[in-house]
Amino acid sequence: MKKEAGLKTPIKLYRIGEVVRCTSFTRQTIHNYTTMGLLPESQWSEGGHRLYDDTVFDRLARIIELRKTKTLAQIRRIFEQESESPFGSGPTPFPS
Repeated sequence: MKKEAGLKTPIKLYRIGEVVRCTSFTRQTIHNYTTMGLLPESQWSEGGHRLYDDTVFDRLARIIELRKTKTLAQIRRIFEQESESPFGSGPTPFPS
């Protein structure tokens, strides 16, 4: 099906409970990662709940891999460097 000009596909947003149900992380871990700057929330609901987009699952998978060799502080620095990069926020290659 062709996408009509000017129409946008709505983005699915997940509340923290939905992220918890879809992953092996606890609510507290998701909250901690968010407050540490590891997981950016996309929006806040009218009721004051954090909302995450689909990228949260890729970010969590990446955190799992990086945690094998890095501390959370190191992971935060990696993500900060990526967001400041003029080449976008593509993933940093894993060290060999």
